[in-house]
Amino acid sequence: MNEKSKITMTSDDGGEIELYVVEQTTLGGVSYYLAADKPEGDAEAYILKDESGKEDTEAVFTIVSDETELEAVSQIFEGLLDDTDIS
Repeated sequence: MNEKSKITMTSDDGGEIELYVVEQTTLGGVSYYLAADKPEGDAEAYILKDESGKEDTEAVFTIVSDETELEAVSQIFEGLLDDTDIS
């Protein structure tokens, strides 16, 4: 099994959520990450947007919820991962 990079996010209730990075891309100068809740197999997938500023000491990620943005980035990830359906 390949060691995958992990992103730890804080949920709205203050708990930690650990996600595994599947792929990364940049669109319009913004970094996006395809992350899953399991390192392999069927998993819940999320597209994260890196909103970190230069002054931030830790990365700041948000889950992409805008439909137009989500569709554009999903198509890029599907192209990068030929055998994956991100619907």
